Amino acid sequence: MDIHEITSLIKDTDPEIFDLVTKEEERQTSQIRLIPSENYASPAVRAALASVFTNKYGEGYPGRRYYQGQVNTDAMENMVRERAAKVFGYPYANVQALSGAPANLAVYNAFLKPFEGRIMAMRLDHGGHLTHGSPVSVTGSWFEFLHYGCNENDVLDMEEIRRMALEFKPHILVCGYTAYPRTIDFEAFGEIAKEVGAISMADISHIAGLVAGGAHPSPWPHIDIVTFTTHKTLRGPRAAIILSKNPEHAEKIDKSVFPGMQGGPHFNTIAAIGVALKEADSDAFRAYAAQVVKNARALAQGLKKRGYRILSGGTDNHLMLVNVRSTHNLSGKRVAKAMEEVGIICNFNTVPNASDRQKPLNPDGIRLGTPAVTTRGMKEEHMDELAGLIDRAISNVRAGKIPKGESHWKDEGLVKPLAEDVRALAEKFPTFTWE
Repeated sequence: MDIHEITSLIKDTDPEIFDLVTKEEERQTSQIRLIPSENYASPAVRAALASVFTNKYGEGYPGRRYYQGQVNTDAMENMVRERAAKVFGYPYANVQALSGAPANLAVYNAFLKPFEGRIMAMRLDHGGHLTHGSPVSVTGSWFEFLHYGCNENDVLDMEEIRRMALEFKPHILVCGYTAYPRTIDFEAFGEIAKEVGAISMADISHIAGLVAGGAHPSPWPHIDIVTFTTHKTLRGPRAAIILSKNPEHAEKIDKSVFPGMQGGPHFNTIAAIGVALKEADSDAFRAYAAQVVKNARALAQGLKKRGYRILSGGTDNHLMLVNVRSTHNLSGKRVAKAMEEVGIICNFNTVPNASDRQKPLNPDGIRLGTPAVTTRGMKEEHMDELAGLIDRAISNVRAGKIPKGESHWKDEGLVKPLAEDVRALAEKFPTFTWE
């Protein structure tokens, strides 16, 4: 039974949910997805999620469960931990974290006491994550954070970060970001952490697949603890992994995840992580990771030559930030909504060194990424075509305040043919070309 046959089982039981599943599959196929944190999981990964492992409960870790009947779950979890260690080079792996935010909080909880711990991380509007100390996150309430950011060239200044760390003396120094387009110097971060007596931590949720595929330098052996989600460039299920190189750290992290923060693990999800890791440990995946970066650079270049401001001047990884306020006097939110109307899916995003008008829900930029389109088989030559479609959309969006009830397009007659061209490009590439 293939994944479509499994999905079809929903139809007789719940036609309403089946209808939405069908519509979502059509949307993901017919549109061009440029959100850097989205991808297409393989049919094998999706089948593992639907496997009988979803029926099993088992608080604890292999060999130390609070429930019987664990012969296969123990073997499976141990196998997945070994695969994670092999792919990323770290000796210890926890594969029970439910997602990226709980994984990060589990690390903080393992080593720090609330209201006493000090952490350094990147500020949210420069590319950090909510769990890197945003005041709206529990992490920002429980721990004292000092945030570093990008310099005037929109890149990290390691000397400035070192100066801040020497003064602040954090207990944990965090690197790894959600919207930073350049290579992360893990060695430099590790050295700074050692100098100030901090634990070094890398949240590589966005670039995990690139690291696994050799398209970005690895945090090993420079960083003590690594967290990442498994559904972005790694093309797995929505879950997370925590890696560590120190056995004492690994023990504390395991206890923080369970029983500290979670109950029974989701064994079907862990099985799907294992499938994704096996897929990642292949020449085909390494070629994919390299192509993601090639495509991102080609897309950034295609937009640059059309007059767009690409933050930091380009990209070294899978994503780029585009300041549309500075080039078209448009908010990122309006651009993202307009692009969605013609079938190009991105997200509005804050950008470093932005205007005074920038707000999280009405920022100056958009964030574009190439993991999903690369999974579908697109190459560099398609990126220039895609840049042209993006330019056609943005160039047709009206600037300034629009009266209620009026269209935000300059010429609505251009919208339909543009949407048809976007769909035509998307339909040239099946969603699982990479297999």
